[in-house]
Amino acid sequence: MTTTKQQTQRLRMVEQQLRPRGIRNARVLRAMGDVPRHCFVPEALQAEAYEDTPLPIGAQQTISQPYIVARMTEAAHLTPQDKVLEIGTGSGYQTAVLSNLVQEVYSIEIIPDLAQRAQRTLEALGYRNVQLRVGDGHQGWPEAAPFDAILVTSAPPELPIALLEQLKPNGRMVIPIGLERQDLRVYWRSPEGIHHTSLLPVQFVPMKGQIR
Repeated sequence: MTTTKQQTQRLRMVEQQLRPRGIRNARVLRAMGDVPRHCFVPEALQAEAYEDTPLPIGAQQTISQPYIVARMTEAAHLTPQDKVLEIGTGSGYQTAVLSNLVQEVYSIEIIPDLAQRAQRTLEALGYRNVQLRVGDGHQGWPEAAPFDAILVTSAPPELPIALLEQLKPNGRMVIPIGLERQDLRVYWRSPEGIHHTSLLPVQFVPMKGQIR
């Protein structure tokens, strides 16, 4: 259920938080304006849902602030035909934004309770192009690879090579890297090798699981 007030707050989020901070992709802005973020946060925090801040969602995890969700999504350069892998479903909010922008979303969550809650929310809101499973995101989703884009919503100390190997040539992976000091990066593969660029310093929850 979305109230008129929540719709107004969502549009204000786009116009006063995202556009002024440099988000320009019209499809990303439209998705951010369409997805009801309040449905992905605990009921007690719904009044804060459209503030530009991360919020706790249980299990020592958070829903990222809207600007970071928009920035990561924009950096992935998505098209409507893309197949995307998300590592760290969490609340399902980023998943829903991706669902509005691409053909298929594969999302992995290591914490079963969060995965189940996200699945219920996404289904209730009508997001049908999402496949979700519980697992260690370091290993990706090999049987569904390769992917046009990969978004990682928690921070490993180093780049998980298994994920990079599941990226299509010239596809893009957006990922925070580091422990205390984290750097949001974009990686891509070309015939000449692996390249990356840094976007901005960030602070994500640590990535659970194990690089093997």
